[in-house]
Amino acid sequence: MQQRQKPKKQTPLWYIGAAVMFIFSQLKTLVPLLKFSKFGGAFLSMLISVGAYALIYPWQFAVGFVLLLLVHEMGHVFAARQKGLPVSAPMFIPFLGALISMKRHPRDAATEAYVAIGGPVLGTVGALAAYGLGIYLDSPLFYSLAYVGFLLNLLNLLPIHPLDGGRISTAVTRWLWLVGLIAGLVVIFYLRSILFFIIWAMFAYDLYKKFVSKKKSGQTRVMNASFQVAADPLIEQGYLIPGPEHKRDLPFLTYSDLEGQQFVKVYWEGLDFTGTIPMMEQGLIKRTHVTRLERQQKEDGLYLMVHCQVEYAKYENDAYYDVTPATRWKYGIAYLLLAAFLFVMMREVHEVPGLQLR
Repeated sequence: MQQRQKPKKQTPLWYIGAAVMFIFSQLKTLVPLLKFSKFGGAFLSMLISVGAYALIYPWQFAVGFVLLLLVHEMGHVFAARQKGLPVSAPMFIPFLGALISMKRHPRDAATEAYVAIGGPVLGTVGALAAYGLGIYLDSPLFYSLAYVGFLLNLLNLLPIHPLDGGRISTAVTRWLWLVGLIAGLVVIFYLRSILFFIIWAMFAYDLYKKFVSKKKSGQTRVMNASFQVAADPLIEQGYLIPGPEHKRDLPFLTYSDLEGQQFVKVYWEGLDFTGTIPMMEQGLIKRTHVTRLERQQKEDGLYLMVHCQVEYAKYENDAYYDVTPATRWKYGIAYLLLAAFLFVMMREVHEVPGLQLR
């Protein structure tokens, strides 16, 4: 009796090669999309990242790693859109990872946490898919990708801004930031990563500004801006141009657009001048004034450079962190369970017989 031969399992190289061949077969369609679609830059940055990682690792691993990053970032994109927040397409930066930018700030800490946890959740699904392929194909490649996927998503859950864990902490308790400050030192010592040290140092400085520097008196900040005004029409009207040391307060109007960007509009009625200053951060405007004037003679006439300064106090919206106890418990439990699951899965992959992870 003739025995049926078992179907031969395809190697990981076959699957990745098939995907690459499909992409090349669709180049005629993809090239116009790259030119006109907002995803063109994202796709191009993906290719650049794959090429960069392929300089160090096998190209199959580089492709899989970038795809895992894509899955993670798409988790943020889906979560943001569910909350009605417009976001950019993912942008990939070699050896730094990937990111999306929100075009409007979340309205509260719960929304920020929802968008933040979306990345690790979908990223965990991506790592599980790689683990499943590793089991099915008995592939060291997919086992390695799964391990890296679990590890990166776990590190991202550290309660350190701007990592996802730091943003999730805003809806749980900000005391977790102190845990992140200490845990970050342990991770730096273990990984010996300069990049992670930079992230930790920026986080530590941000905490200092929030909770130490904020307590100090005299917290007035300044924003400088300069505007060019044609002086010849003013002279023709008999207006006396002030000297360079002229100083005066200016009336102003402040407003914010739908994306949360604050603007200050200043007026100088005598010069028939109106200028708009985009603020670097939300603030309570105390004063707007002219610091100095500068005359500039150009080919088409005399111009007056008006140097202005805005004095303001940074606006701290403490109501942003007002979250119901039920919401705190929900995100707290989800955060801990996800972190525990990722840790267990890392150990599980690490114990795969014959697998060498470096």
